[in-house]
Amino acid sequence: MNIQISDFAAAWYKEELNLKNGDFVRFFVRYGGCSTVQSGFSLGVSTEEPVDIGAKTAMDDITFYIEEKDLWYFDDHDLFINYHSDYEEPVFEYKKQG
Repeated sequence: MNIQISDFAAAWYKEELNLKNGDFVRFFVRYGGCSTVQSGFSLGVSTEEPVDIGAKTAMDDITFYIEEKDLWYFDDHDLFINYHSDYEEPVFEYKKQG
C-alpha cells in the first residue's frame, strides 16, 4: 500500500497542525463517517509518533503514515491525498492497487 500526498495538501497539514521538520502525521481508522472503501468507517488524523508503520511517505521533512494495524481499512487500495481548493482542505482518494 502506498501513500501519495500533493504539495498543497502537505502544506495545508503543516500549517493547520503547526508541524515542524521531523514531525509525524498519522492517518488512522475510526468508526463512523463515510468512505468509498469501508462502509461505516473513515480516516482520522493525529500528530503522534509511530509505533508500527505499515505505510509511509515523507514531504517537506514531515512523515505521513499509517500503522500496520490499520492497513485492513484500505482493502488493497493506495491512498492519494490532494487539496481541494473549493473546500480549502485535503481530500482522500482511494485507488485499487495493480
